[in-house]
Formats: sequence, structure tokens, C-alpha cells
Amino acid sequence: MKKILVTLFVLITLSTLVFAQGGNETKEITDTIRVGATPDPHGVLLSLVVDDLASQGYTLEIVEFTDYVTPNEALQAGEIDANYFQHLPYLESFNAERGYNLVSAGGIHIEPLALYSTEYSSIDEIPDGATIAIPNDPTNEGRALLLLQSAGLITLADDAGLEAVPQDIVDNPKNLEFREIEAATLPRIMEDVDGAVINGNYAIPAGLIATRDGLYVEGADSPYVNVIAVQPGNEDNPAIQALVKALKGEKVAAYVAERYPNGEVVLVD
Repeated sequence: MKKILVTLFVLITLSTLVFAQGGNETKEITDTIRVGATPDPHGVLLSLVVDDLASQGYTLEIVEFTDYVTPNEALQAGEIDANYFQHLPYLESFNAERGYNLVSAGGIHIEPLALYSTEYSSIDEIPDGATIAIPNDPTNEGRALLLLQSAGLITLADDAGLEAVPQDIVDNPKNLEFREIEAATLPRIMEDVDGAVINGNYAIPAGLIATRDGLYVEGADSPYVNVIAVQPGNEDNPAIQALVKALKGEKVAAYVAERYPNGEVVLVD
């Protein structure tokens, strides 16, 4: 790939960043697209389409984040033009919590969620009273609990929905205990718990492959599609639509097939 100007901002000390929290006018996007992303796979996939966008007259700048909150704050404040790190239920939940109105410009891929363990090699081996770590943000916590229900480990109340919490558990035959942990931290605390439900974009950099290392893996019918999020009014912006189209192109498809042959990343139509 030819070297084309790409600005990569690594945001390490989040406390030094101050983003406006209120509403703002929709920022016009012209020939430069600043996209916030978590590193892998989002940042990697974005880097693949730099040349494609350059050939259409757009400069893609990738702004790297390592958490799930700051990218939406930055987008709301107009510090970036789009972000690519979150699934649609999380975006909708974040909007409701913060009073934002960010929207999806297009779904790109699914990263199957999985239950991992350094102690046990199957669901059946998980002992009575085991401690399971789950993400502590509302939508991913609910997603994790739905996964554990699908695995037969717990039963949730019928009305629990996508934002289920441990209090919604109505049957827990193995008397599992739950630790609610920040999603990014989960791979690092696996040895301290009996199992951990980890999002794909944190499992992948940790060397975990859902279909190889997961005790139980989310099904292909998952509603948790990772999207390109933008301010309202920019979902049909030509630059944003060029970005979405590029991410759905043959170059990205070929890379995903080679880099994630075991279904760690699944592109959507």
C-alpha cells in the first residue's frame, strides 16, 4: 500500500481531553474525514481503505481511542466526523443516557461475543459458585447475560431485554457470582476469575479467538452490528457514504477472510 498521509492520534491520557457534552450543530464534512476507532479490528480495517478514499479525493484521519465513552463524546462535540467502535444497541443506549442523537450511517461487521476461561475447557466444567466477569456498561452487560442464558448457565426474566442486569436473573443453578468490570480490563483479569465474557475488539488484541478459545460463542444472528456513527444529518454525506462503501468493499472482505478465518470478525451485507 502506498504511503498516504494518515494522522493517527493515540489518546492515552483521557483525563486531559475535554469534550463538549451538550448539543451542537452538525459539522460539515468535506475532503477530510476524521474517524475515531478502537485499534483492532476497527482501526486496522479503516487503515485498509485510506488509498481507496484518497483516490476519491478524501483524506482519512484515524483517531485511536481505547475506551467506549470518549469516542461518542468526541463525535458529539464535533472533534471527529465519525466513529467506528460500537454496536447499534450500545449507540442507542448511550444516546438515551446522555441525551445525544448520534445515528448510524451503516453497519459493517459483527464481533461475536464469547465466554473465555483460563481454568476450564468447557461449559460443563464450570463449578458451583464460580465467578464470572462481565462488562459493566449497560448494553454489553445485557449482551453477556444473554450469552450466558443461551449457554444454559442462567435464566433471565422474560422482560429483561437487551439491557439485562444480574438482578434480572431468575434461575442460577450453579450459583454463579458476577463481577462487573470495565470491558477493556476483562482480558487482563481472566486469571482472577473462573470465566470472563469478553467483547471481540478486546479479545482479539489479547490473542483470543472466539471459535478456538471460547467456551461458548455468540450466534451468527447477533443484533450487535458494529456501525459507523455520525452526527444526525451526516449519514447521507457523500464522504461518509464513500467510507461505508469502502469498508464493505473487496479489499476489506479479503483481509477479513485471511486475518480472521475463524469468524472473529463477520462482515454484514
